[in-house]
Amino acid sequence: MKLNQSVYQDQAWTFLSETPGFSATNAQLVLAFGERFLLEKLNLYDELRLRFPVADIIINSTSGEIYLDKVHDDSVIVTAIEFEKTRIQTVQIDINKHTESYQAGQKLAEALDAPDLAALFLISDGGKVNGSDLTRALNQLLRPSIPITGGLAGDAARFEQTLVGLNQNPSAGKIVGVGFYGEHLKIGYGSMGGWDVFGPEREVTQANYNVLYQIDDKHALDLYKEYLGKYAENLPAAAFLFPLSMRVTTDSEPLVRTILTIDEATKSMTFAGDMPEKALIRFMTANLDRLIDASATAAQISMKQLDFTPELAILISCVGRKLVLGQRTEEEVEAAREVFGQNAVMTGFYSYGEISPLNTRCELHNQTMTVTVFSEN
Repeated sequence: MKLNQSVYQDQAWTFLSETPGFSATNAQLVLAFGERFLLEKLNLYDELRLRFPVADIIINSTSGEIYLDKVHDDSVIVTAIEFEKTRIQTVQIDINKHTESYQAGQKLAEALDAPDLAALFLISDGGKVNGSDLTRALNQLLRPSIPITGGLAGDAARFEQTLVGLNQNPSAGKIVGVGFYGEHLKIGYGSMGGWDVFGPEREVTQANYNVLYQIDDKHALDLYKEYLGKYAENLPAAAFLFPLSMRVTTDSEPLVRTILTIDEATKSMTFAGDMPEKALIRFMTANLDRLIDASATAAQISMKQLDFTPELAILISCVGRKLVLGQRTEEEVEAAREVFGQNAVMTGFYSYGEISPLNTRCELHNQTMTVTVFSEN
């Protein structure tokens, strides 16, 4: 695997790094993660197509860009990949509303599945997609041995619209999948939150998709405010400080769910993922040191699965973590770098949701650092 990395910032391109022997004319995959307003202003696809004539080019908007061990805003980080022994295939699916998410997952699986499929990487619209339904379809149609990772595009903390594009300038309502094929690509993954839980576990008694109405037969928003105390005055912004831990069944591993909006009229809360009835939930709160340690743990998990030194590491972290960590945000990227060492090329972005296996099943996560590492042998 050979890599080239450059960044657009302050109205200029800057070369960052390149593996010896890299050929722009032979690169098969280009990942471009950038700030939404910047992507709307630039004709980025045409420029990248001139530089990388045969590559599949994926562009998406972010809530912050990760490169050079740091977190940046108002930039576009471009990573070009020339595989030496691995074949890739890409597909783009259009989606108009979240109820089409399961069907979108079916189309992705049907387009990319093959006997030699080794892994799947997804970049999805972050506003119109139900990530829980999307991953559910992929789990049902693809072999459990195929790791599925990726994330939902971001839009800073605006939550207006997100942009994704495959071999075109990005727009709203797109999901892009990349299939990696063959036996020479080695992949590791890890996802970790680091939040503290508090209070008893409670049952979801009324919900509709990602809208939570009642917990233990009490209005969800009223109970949430009761737990938040003085912080309730700062809702909905304060919700990033207090996500929920959810278990679909008593035997399930817990997932973290971020609150996107609240509705005072219906006393409900809308989440960035499904909140099914009869699920078990607990309230969570931020511990900054544990959030940063969780990033290192996610990186360590990705390295332990397969005994190799990564050539490329893609970090996808939640915008909620960025808002909570504030000036300490870069510490979680630096923690991952310490695990990988200095030779791995790092890229990534802050998202509206992270996709990574939990045990063997792919799941939508919120408020996690999700890491995918690649190397060819």
